[in-house]
Amino acid sequence: MTTMQRVFGKNAAYWLIGPAALWLGLFFLVPMLSLLTTSLSDPAGSPIYGYDLTWRVQNYVEALGDYWPYLVRSLIYAGIATALCLVLGYVLAYAIAFKAGRWKTVMLVLVIAPFFTSFLVRTLSWKLILADNGWVVNTLQWLHVMSPDGRLLATPFAVVAGLTYNFLPFMILPLYASLEKIEPHLIEAAQDLYASPWKGFLNVTWKLSIPGVVGGTLLTFIPASGDYINAAFLGNPNTQMVGNKIQALFTTGGDYPHAAALSVILMVLIVAMVMVYVRRAGTEELL
Repeated sequence: MTTMQRVFGKNAAYWLIGPAALWLGLFFLVPMLSLLTTSLSDPAGSPIYGYDLTWRVQNYVEALGDYWPYLVRSLIYAGIATALCLVLGYVLAYAIAFKAGRWKTVMLVLVIAPFFTSFLVRTLSWKLILADNGWVVNTLQWLHVMSPDGRLLATPFAVVAGLTYNFLPFMILPLYASLEKIEPHLIEAAQDLYASPWKGFLNVTWKLSIPGVVGGTLLTFIPASGDYINAAFLGNPNTQMVGNKIQALFTTGGDYPHAAALSVILMVLIVAMVMVYVRRAGTEELL
């Protein structure tokens, strides 16, 4: 009998998971239940005097009918940013895993270095980089790639660029973890069997890195779908995402029921997409 079993008895495992369960209950389940009850409340109330729980399902119908363009735009922006992160992140993760050599640790530190700076500060930096009088726009105009009155800031390009930059590390790290586990002998075996570099990559490296691809795309797409910072600072009113509308309804609008309903719709939609994506990718163990 171990010391832990002597102290806690046969229920030692339950005692050990108790603090984590309490934490999840207080800071996940309770807020989730509060959000659900608010989404079914009467909008006639107010944030000051509260809302009456009337099980008003119509809130979901109204929220979806009024704000579906924001949902679609968010999924499109997040999807594009995730695809860009996958392309850029896979190349970098592959280089770190197989080509970096003694520089591997340095490159990994550079990947996580942005986390030492505030998310808000990083986004504001992109606002300066893409400014109308910034060096990027001036260079593109000098090269005649962009018209003299063209701009990058306050466009969908700026929003997607900000999402790609801010969430790129979330793609690189899972990819690197999967690629690092691949035995080099398997790649050499594919070459010995006269597989071309491209076929060897698809049949060995890519297939063995699928768990990292799935994990990276989930870690990128899910937070990017609900992000509102990039659209707020790098976009314009026509590029607002669903996160911007939820934030506005909760704060300036004071319409908690519809804001909560829109939040629940977004969560359910993302969960459904994740379930389908993971099962289609054949990595159900990630759920």
